[in-house]
Amino acid sequence: MADQRWVRLSTDQATNTLYVLDTELSLDVCGAAPPGAKTFDVWGSPGVNLYILHNGEVVKVPSCVPRWPLTTRVEVIVTMDSPSTKVDDEKVRILYYKENAKAAMAKANLLLTCIQVSLDADTTRTGSVTRRAKNKKKWTWGPNGSGAILLVNCDRDDPKAKDMDNADQRLQSFMDLKDMSLMILTTRGPEEVFEENHLLLRISASDSDKVGVFHAQGKKKLNQYKHVLGSGKISYLVERSNGQVETIFYVEGLAFPDVNFSGLVSIHATLLEATTKALPEAPIFNDTVVFRTSPWIMTPNTLQPISVYICSVQDNHDFVADVSKLAKKAGCQLIICPEVENHGDRWIQDEMEIGYIQAPHKTFPVVFDSPRNRELKDFPFKGVLGPDFGYVTREAREKDVSGLDSFGNLEVSPPVTVKAKKYPLGRILIGSAVPSPSGKEMVRVVRDFLYAQRVQSPIELYSAWLLVGHVDEFVSFVPASDRKGFRLLLASPNACFKLLREKEQEGYGNARMFEGAKDKDKVSIKKILADKSLRNNNEYYQKCIDWNRDILKEELGLTEEDIIDIPQLFAPSYATKAVAYFPDMVNMLVLGKHLAVPKPFGPILHDQCCLEEEVRRLLEPLGLSCTFIDDFQPYHLRYGEIHCGTNVRRKAFTYKWWNVSP
Repeated sequence: MADQRWVRLSTDQATNTLYVLDTELSLDVCGAAPPGAKTFDVWGSPGVNLYILHNGEVVKVPSCVPRWPLTTRVEVIVTMDSPSTKVDDEKVRILYYKENAKAAMAKANLLLTCIQVSLDADTTRTGSVTRRAKNKKKWTWGPNGSGAILLVNCDRDDPKAKDMDNADQRLQSFMDLKDMSLMILTTRGPEEVFEENHLLLRISASDSDKVGVFHAQGKKKLNQYKHVLGSGKISYLVERSNGQVETIFYVEGLAFPDVNFSGLVSIHATLLEATTKALPEAPIFNDTVVFRTSPWIMTPNTLQPISVYICSVQDNHDFVADVSKLAKKAGCQLIICPEVENHGDRWIQDEMEIGYIQAPHKTFPVVFDSPRNRELKDFPFKGVLGPDFGYVTREAREKDVSGLDSFGNLEVSPPVTVKAKKYPLGRILIGSAVPSPSGKEMVRVVRDFLYAQRVQSPIELYSAWLLVGHVDEFVSFVPASDRKGFRLLLASPNACFKLLREKEQEGYGNARMFEGAKDKDKVSIKKILADKSLRNNNEYYQKCIDWNRDILKEELGLTEEDIIDIPQLFAPSYATKAVAYFPDMVNMLVLGKHLAVPKPFGPILHDQCCLEEEVRRLLEPLGLSCTFIDDFQPYHLRYGEIHCGTNVRRKAFTYKWWNVSP
């Protein structure tokens, strides 16, 4: 249904009003009727379409019915098809009659001027502005949905700038325009209409810190782009030149969806009709465009890697060289954060997570800076934020932040379907202490942010049985060409004990673990299997992993065939919390088909580590290539592994987030 406006008539003098294209005028026929009038007829000039709504049916005038009963159940609707060339160039006339009278007892004249006022954006999500679109006031999800999309302008296109592009009210570079959504206000009709009446662009006060709008008053200079809405400005009287049909605006997002922000913002263009000089203008038409701010989207291991981030510290030069070789083989750029920037903090996975935001006209990566705030705290902002690379963070009080808030505790699954419910962008995984008695969770501001993005519905796992407490210590995903397109890898003490028992039964009980590992006592298979305390502890750790296994099967729609158990043992540390007994092979770096797996230093049988051999047996049939990298000294002894010490930027999904049905 088109927007409808009620118009009052008079039999004393002609009524003049504006008709806005694509709307309807409902005429107050009864209100203008003189006493004694029982019927009426209606006539319109050639540029006017007249309709009678009577007893639930719509009849176009002229019709075979000469007169209509004067009751509230009869309605006269007026539309027009094209803008007027001059003021009052079309007319509607109402004649009123007494009962059975032939001559009219009174008449009401309506003089009409048709204009076009249309506020448009890319509501059909094609990458270009959709003209005179319907349902601009609504934003809907799904492949058949509609509604405009906004990027948070959180990159820094001018390298000389100190902050993100949306942190001020200026256009810093012409590149900045590409991060914004185009919005066009179209106005057609007699010039005197727009001289006497005004157009107001406005937003709600609650949206003024969520959206910014620039008016393009020229194209050649940056200062010709005037900041008109946002950052406290909620209305703008539109300035247009004589004969100007299109007024160009650029819209930027200032805030991501969050617990108190759905991501939806509305921009209105209101036509104000002049009254008398003593009274303010009266609103007679409003056009609205609703934008949704793009969510921040995580990328799973199954997406193609683009670049690998790693910290260079005093004792990891060989490790960096090994990762560099594999990155080159995988076709990835290696980005090294030097010690002068990392200050000895090697845990780059914990400091940040790289995702992306997307609109139909543009996609760019955005780094999410964790509230961890250790020595690497400045790197995401100073070393990653830049042209077409955005930044977002959520700050928390230092006393509220725990190890659960590092982003080794933040992962995402590949796309899944669960009981006919599709998650085409996968589901976020976060670790917590639930269901342990402490019940500690990831800090609220981060959890709220992740849930508010909506398109990667989070799953909470139990990770607090571990000393570090991160999901990447026992969960990973690798790509596969069959089944669901991936396998879930779970660290498995049971699988490890089973393998070691088999080797003992084959006569290799004296083969020793940690051969070649510097500053580590060697221990035989026989001694490991005889260690009841180690066995009992790992039975408990296996139960914790199995708890998560059941959650992942239920929430990701997996079967046992989708899961691969990777042999792994854990050992108790402080407060009985677990750490990896040998380098944690699940904590790997996935670069397409190339896997950088922590070298486990397992028992050597026939010149081959039996743990490496088993992992190859499990993963290489999927078309994957395992490269075992020694991280023992620089990472494992500090309770982390390869995944903890690296970070990856990956290509965005080809699937568009707005097609999701959350």
